[in-house]
Amino acid sequence: MTGSRVLALGHYQPAKVLTNEELAGLVDTSDEWIRTRVGIRTRRIAGPDETVADMAARAAAKALAGSGLDPAEIDLVLVATCTAEDASPNTAARVAAELGLPGPATMDVNVVCSGFTHALATADHAIRAGSARSALVVGAEKFTSVVDWTDRSTCVLVGDGAGAAVVTAAGEPGIGPVVWGSVPDMGHAVRIGGSPARFAQEGQAVYRWATTRLPAIARQVCERAGVAPEELAGVVLHQANLRIIEPLARRLGAVNAVVATDVTESGNTSAASVPLALSKLVERRDVEPGAPVLLFGFGGNLSYAGQVIRCP
Repeated sequence: MTGSRVLALGHYQPAKVLTNEELAGLVDTSDEWIRTRVGIRTRRIAGPDETVADMAARAAAKALAGSGLDPAEIDLVLVATCTAEDASPNTAARVAAELGLPGPATMDVNVVCSGFTHALATADHAIRAGSARSALVVGAEKFTSVVDWTDRSTCVLVGDGAGAAVVTAAGEPGIGPVVWGSVPDMGHAVRIGGSPARFAQEGQAVYRWATTRLPAIARQVCERAGVAPEELAGVVLHQANLRIIEPLARRLGAVNAVVATDVTESGNTSAASVPLALSKLVERRDVEPGAPVLLFGFGGNLSYAGQVIRCP
């Protein structure tokens, strides 16, 4: 085998929907203010007893069921998250136990909003190196557990959920080379810290970086994959907000692609946003199987990672 491919996808979101109108009862905001600035209408909120591992396992179970693989064939589980409740056992181990996987390697990946695309690249590398044959790659966040509900600049953004992919060895690569990196001296621009931990960001700095620096990097991802932007059938960017997604996609030049805008109904779900939006795109059959789709995560640490995949 010379590469890997995404075999199946799955996603999960909590039942509770929080609308902009309901948020306006908590902080000084309005539906118009939120939609104008970030494009979000609703977001999903996990219950107090619903953990990151619970959501990750539900998304992973859906992906595994769609893959046709036996659970025993999964030999690597990677969970991208920055909101895990516990340091140990890690979330990946909890997911493996919940799904009854007999003995996979289990690792959590914390690169915040670009965690899933980092984890997907890691799974691809492990399969290419012969260290694994089939992997579960999950992005899951309970971001509402770290938000300050009195801060209208951040509490209107976030939501909870999970998305998952089953990745397996393939004779012809279906996951292109990753382009990844960071801006370490600006890591403070998006942070979760303190006790209790709280999410904060320097919104204007992140917006400028995302809309001016990232289009060229996204084009580099396409170049590494040998796919021109106009050949893309889909573009799934980190669902930060519409004011970032729309100009980034436009400057990329993906004129024929379906651009995922799940942020409008799900909010910013950090590491879950790319697989969640991708799974919905495929479930709706908005992109044909085998068509090229750009995945591009960015955000916390001012880190980024992207690859072109072939749609399962």
